[in-house]
Amino acid sequence: MPEPDIPRFLMEETHEVFNQPPPLENYNLFEQDQALIELMAREDTDWGVEQVRQLGSTLGQEQWATRGAHANKYSPEFTPHDRFGYRVDQVNFHPAYHELMSLAIEHDLHAGPWSNPQPGSHVVRLAKYYLYYQVESGTCCPITMTFACAPVIASTPSVAREWLPRVLSGVYDPANRPAASKAGATIGMAMTEKQGGTDVRANTSVARPLGPSGPGEDYEIVGHKWFCSAPMSDAFLVLANTDLGLSCFLLPRWRPDGTRNQMYVQRLKDKLGNKSNASSEIEFRGAYAQLLGEEGRGVKTIIQMVALTRYDCMIGSAALMRQAVAQASHHIGHRSVMGKLLIDQPLMQNVMADLCLEVEGALAMTGRVAHALDRPESEAEQLLIRLLTAVGKYWICKRAVVHVGESMECIGGPGYVEESVFPRLYREAPVNSIWEGSGNVQCLDVLRAMTRTPEVIDVFMSELETARGSNDQFDSYLDAIRADFAGLVDFEYRARHYVERLAKAMQAAQLIKAGNSMVSEAFCASRLGNDGGSTFGSLPSGIDCVSIIDRARPKLM
Repeated sequence: MPEPDIPRFLMEETHEVFNQPPPLENYNLFEQDQALIELMAREDTDWGVEQVRQLGSTLGQEQWATRGAHANKYSPEFTPHDRFGYRVDQVNFHPAYHELMSLAIEHDLHAGPWSNPQPGSHVVRLAKYYLYYQVESGTCCPITMTFACAPVIASTPSVAREWLPRVLSGVYDPANRPAASKAGATIGMAMTEKQGGTDVRANTSVARPLGPSGPGEDYEIVGHKWFCSAPMSDAFLVLANTDLGLSCFLLPRWRPDGTRNQMYVQRLKDKLGNKSNASSEIEFRGAYAQLLGEEGRGVKTIIQMVALTRYDCMIGSAALMRQAVAQASHHIGHRSVMGKLLIDQPLMQNVMADLCLEVEGALAMTGRVAHALDRPESEAEQLLIRLLTAVGKYWICKRAVVHVGESMECIGGPGYVEESVFPRLYREAPVNSIWEGSGNVQCLDVLRAMTRTPEVIDVFMSELETARGSNDQFDSYLDAIRADFAGLVDFEYRARHYVERLAKAMQAAQLIKAGNSMVSEAFCASRLGNDGGSTFGSLPSGIDCVSIIDRARPKLM
């Protein structure tokens, strides 16, 4: 039979694909981030700018975005036993995870300020971590813990002599074998238990000395941990009770004699996000550990690590918002609706400029913490860190959740599908607000700091005063805060109200001092005024939205 005569139009493509933005890839993340460039220019970082630029160029390449996606799509798998039935407690990762870890450690995200201490070293690390987090955040958990553990380990010289060189090594070695035979080591943390969560004083795990007691001595731990981050780390900071109270220990995955330590993974957590990072439940059945710091002063010892991990939560949440703004502003610059680019439509300009201002404020406040960390000799700067870290961790991490959601809405349906980076950003956003103390914990920590060390609020207010005189709205807001804190009413009940006001004031102060009046005036008008909206896109009239967006929008060559 002859072939049927098919109409020609049925043999052609059904439509032409157009009005789609090009992929946001193959660009330098650092060179397209004016706020970050200016932050580094304000600090003693000339020596590190080229390092940050090189990392920004690497991370902007398509293959690293793909590795970030793969590390999360193909999440870690737990193998409790080998094929012969021996207990191995092995967590297996996609190769992309190891490639990302290697890149982070090669660029000293895990140890820069400790291995290469010099003026501006914390600011340089902030910049690197901020860029890296935008591409893949799950691997940042072991990177952060390895970074934050160094001051705690250094508190006990006998342990530090053995472990600090491994922690500060610039080599990533994922092999599952004793740390003494490896080129580098990573550190995890196991603090919380089922019955207590953040209330670590409710912990029931116990430790007893195997010989003499005291800092650096050997102990045996029996108990459990409800959350153990990065269980393939080479050692863990752990809290357990001795006869003198809650104490801090370094617990290695392998014992000094080369045998596996009695630390057993029960399962991996199936989390909302943070999929590339293995979080686990574990048990200690007579596990070997060494005491860090004074026995019975475990919280005081480990709090140094907790403070630094909270600081990294600030960086990470600011980075999520930055990546959301980069993606959304790129999209609206290429997408037309009703014959006009979205970026040229007034309401979209209002929304996007508002989102950009949130990133500017978050980065400026986080940069102030880095500035203080670079001045360990200053008592005032250390007091500022004590309060500012809790304030910043609360507000920046809280804002990231709604910020990423609004940024996704700017893109619409294409941002909601799994092929987009937005579902991963959105699932990731809540973790920093929950990890290392939820929002309520941070607010109560502000109260605790002011109660135990009243001078912290004086230092905080003094920092705000350095920005007085340049913006009337800021000055009025600062006067109102002083009045609030002169006669606090129901602080515990209204803690979120007070801490939010401190956060907005500090963000505004840092933006004023940064010197870009367009940004600082828009921030103050939208955040400190009485008519500020509760949703993004409620900027008052008179703000130069176009210039604010142009500052933030990546421009592809």
